[in-house]
Amino acid sequence: MADFGGWSMPIEYPGGGVLAEHAAVRERVGLFDVSHLGKASVVGVGALEFLNTVFTNDLHRIGDGSAQYTLLCTPEGGVIDDLIAYRNSPDDLFLVPNASNTTDVVAVLQSLAPAGITVTNLHNDYAVLAVQGPLAAQVLQSLGVKTDIDYMAFSHVQIGGAKVILCRTGYTGELGYEILPQTVDASAVWDALASAIEAVGGLVCGLGARDTLRTEMGYPLHGHELSLEITPVQASASWAIGWTKSGFIGSEVLRAEKLNKPEVRSVALKSLDRGIPRGHMQVKTTSGEVLGEVTSGTFSPTLKTGIALALLASSVKVGDQLIIDVRGRESHVEVVKLPFVPSHVR
Repeated sequence: MADFGGWSMPIEYPGGGVLAEHAAVRERVGLFDVSHLGKASVVGVGALEFLNTVFTNDLHRIGDGSAQYTLLCTPEGGVIDDLIAYRNSPDDLFLVPNASNTTDVVAVLQSLAPAGITVTNLHNDYAVLAVQGPLAAQVLQSLGVKTDIDYMAFSHVQIGGAKVILCRTGYTGELGYEILPQTVDASAVWDALASAIEAVGGLVCGLGARDTLRTEMGYPLHGHELSLEITPVQASASWAIGWTKSGFIGSEVLRAEKLNKPEVRSVALKSLDRGIPRGHMQVKTTSGEVLGEVTSGTFSPTLKTGIALALLASSVKVGDQLIIDVRGRESHVEVVKLPFVPSHVR
């Protein structure tokens, strides 16, 4: 177990281990308890229009019953949090922010919400369980759940006798579903899912596998690829910004940065030797010029080599060969395109 965002989280489970859990998700199916993730509701006439003036992405791009990845920025363009917005209706939205940022997200929204719109922190009211892998749909179907929902869409179903929100999103690059039961029902839902994945050779998975899986996809983690100091433009997350809408918090700064091009941006690095990149390690040119540092680095169980995301000078391009200082030893890496392994989310 380890502290993560103020929550005690399992790094790995007995009988599995990070490598086995990672392989289970890529090849079969895995079950994650990510109940540390935040939950909040924004309800009232005009709730969607209000959030559209706050979040970066454009909620008009999705309809009722769909979810959207978006960001809450500061006026200076830094990222307070990246989160998922679930659109029940234009007057009822459900948010899933990151664990340690939930209080900040709710505080910002409550401070800005006009009369008639209520923002409620539901962090402890719901659990979040994730079923990820090629057999994810089969597992849920074995429990009588209809899984024919589109990517980034959600529905309301029953699992283990409890009502849950079922969303097809995912943080691993595989076919995935998030299940949100009320906290009082979480144990029963977990037990039902754990039995169902065991029947097809799946494993329960911890934080270690979650990190190796998301890094192989190049997905950002707040506090690493995104932060109060790292903007969405620098983090190569411009796709999550509704550039054509009238405005949102930080829009003027981000539009200027996009126009002038950022000085640094997030890129993917793949090791050319046995070196394993880790966070905050310096990245240099072969002539010794410091370009930036690693934001996330790990050993890729799929590729059997080191991989990293790094915030480097914008002059860096795909194909460049660079050097990472791995505890005083030079390790050679190449700039590559993301994802590191093929995505199967759709």
